[in-house]
Order: sequence, then structure tokens, then C-alpha cells
Amino acid sequence: MLSAVMICYLFFYTGRQNLGFAIAGMQTELGLPATVIAGLNSAMLLGYGLGQAINGNLSDIYGARRMVGMGAALSFLLNWALSLTNSAGWAMACWFGNGLAQSAASPAIRRLIVDWFPQAERGKANGFHLLSAGFSSTLTYALCIWVVSFLDWRWVFRLPVSTVLLGTGVFLLLARNHPPDLGFPPLPPEPSEAPSPKGWESSRRRYAAVLRNRHFLLASASIGFESLARYGLLSWVPLHFLGAARGSAADLWVTLGLPVGMGAGALSAGLLADRWFPRRRAAVAAALMAVAAAATFLLSLTPKDSPFAFALLAASGFLVYAPQASYWALGPVLVGRARSGTATGLMDAAAYAFAALGQLVIGFTIDRSGSTFPVFVVIAAACLLGALAMLPIRK
Repeated sequence: MLSAVMICYLFFYTGRQNLGFAIAGMQTELGLPATVIAGLNSAMLLGYGLGQAINGNLSDIYGARRMVGMGAALSFLLNWALSLTNSAGWAMACWFGNGLAQSAASPAIRRLIVDWFPQAERGKANGFHLLSAGFSSTLTYALCIWVVSFLDWRWVFRLPVSTVLLGTGVFLLLARNHPPDLGFPPLPPEPSEAPSPKGWESSRRRYAAVLRNRHFLLASASIGFESLARYGLLSWVPLHFLGAARGSAADLWVTLGLPVGMGAGALSAGLLADRWFPRRRAAVAAALMAVAAAATFLLSLTPKDSPFAFALLAASGFLVYAPQASYWALGPVLVGRARSGTATGLMDAAAYAFAALGQLVIGFTIDRSGSTFPVFVVIAAACLLGALAMLPIRK
């Protein structure tokens, strides 16, 4: 099951983290200012967040196989539709729809992990899942750099996203939603988890139970600031360094430090939390976000052609993405295993609502300052706020 999840997610980000490499071409050919590009990013993130709030509950009902298959097919089609656009309005509609489509996979896959792994191993399982997601960012960056080296920006939305269908096909062949689907008994209840409801629970009651949990709401606010920082880096780092390269794709390879660091952070932090801090996952996330604030602020002071740029990007990616394993392991502990899909969806909805707002703030900051360096100041502030939000969660 874990292999199926990792293979699926290794290719999934090629359908939504490719926009950064099309920005320069879209600005040149379509005349779009940074604020409009930020609106595109925000439209996708809003669609993703809205979809998470809905699809998390649907994954509790229909399972991962249906949700992932549907999302992958729609994302592929909407990427191709965006590649044919010549207007900002059509691009916005396609990218918002792509956010809705991509959101079908994440809560369903995390619900699958909860059903197949006991609590003591979920940090590790989520870490491996996030490792594949981090390498998905690396693969997306590499494919997009290769595409813009030889083709125009429209092919960024055509070639990389084709791999989504490959990974999803393997997932559908291998994965099953629950252990009984392959003849295994379901996992027994765990005393450290919030109790799951006995029998069937309506969607309304499931949402209400999750949204009344104060610690869950604090964790959702924290991951919101973390996602603002993460997508701020993923969306604007390519433009930051493309400007330094004066239109050449050659120097863009330094940006690979960001997704490489993210992949390493996701796995190592999950293993660390499982091994040493199984009951202090909130504290682990807070500490990582605090250090991430310092690392991303240093990027605002580092010249684009500095030999330290790659190392700082890798460190920032590591620290910003590393808390994810702790966030996702907290869900079933706080609200119960049977509600974990709904909790994951709502947590991701908060994450992408914050990220969408952050994109608008960053785009406005770039237009007003005429520089991409202030992006890292905004990201550092978000990391610090994310750390503070986790401190009241003691257990």
C-alpha cells in the first residue's frame, strides 16, 4: 500500500507545481503582471482548499481508489486546457478547476494510510508519502526546466502532467482502501486516539465533531502558515532565479535545492517524531517552523548568484516541509480514525486558504517593491506565526 501511495504521488505534483516555470513566458506573451499571476496561483490554491473540505468527507465515504483516479484524469485535462489559453480569465478558470481536481487525492491517500498503519508507524508512513511528494516536486522542477530549455511555456502544461496518468494507473492496480479488501482484519482501536463513533455517522455530525476541537483548529492555523511559506517558495523561487539567469534556463538548476530539501525533510522528520517524540509532534512542528523562519529570512539577504544559494534553498525546503508528517499524524489522534479523512480535508482546506491569501500578498509585494527579495521576508513571518500557533497543543 505504501509503495502504491509513493508511486502515485511521485508524479502527482507535475499537474500543479508547474506554473512557476510558465510565468516568464506568460508575462511576455500575454502581458500579465505579477498580481495577475499571483491571482492564478491563488485560484488554484482556493480550488484546492475548497476541494479538500469536500473531498476529505467523500474519501471517508468512497475511499481512495475512486477519488484518486477521478482527480488525476481531470487534472490532466485541465492542464491541457490551460496550455491553449490566450486570456487571463480562461487561465484562471482552468487553474481553479485544476485545484479542485488535484484536491481529490490528498485526503483519500491519508485516510488509506490511517487504515493500514497503526499510530506508532504513521509518522514514518506519512514521512515516506511526503518523501515521494518532495521528489515529485524535484521531478516537476527537472521536467519543467527541460521543457523551457527547448519549448515554449505552453508545453509546461502538456508534457510533465502526462506522468500523472502513469503513477495513478500503478496506484489503481496495487492499492486497496481497507485491509479487509484483501482479507486482513482491520486495525484494532488504540487508547491514545480519540474514540471513533460507533456505527454510521452523518456528514453533518462528522464535520461538527471535527470543527469543535480547539486543538485541531490550532493545528489547522499552523499548517496554514506552513503552506503559505511552502507555496510561496515553490511558486516564486523559479521567477526569482530566472531573473538572475536573464532568461536562460541554465542557472535555474540551482532551484532544485528547494524540492530536494523538501523531500529529505519530510522523511527524516517523520522518522524523528515516531522514534523520539511520538506524543510531542506539535512541539516538533513548532521547533522546525521557528528555524525555518530564520533560514528563509537569510534568503532575503543572499544574492541570487551566491554560492550559498543552493544550500540555503535546500535548508529552507527541508525546514518548511519537515513539519508535514507531524501535522498529518495528529489528525486521527485529535478527532478519531473514522473522521480522519474529514479532518485531513479540513486541515488541508485551511492550509490552502492561507496559501492562496499569501500568494496575493506576495504578488502585491513584488509589484510594489519591483524585486523578488521581499518574498522571503513574507515567508519568514509566516513560518514564525506557524510555530507560535502550535505551542498551545501540549499532547
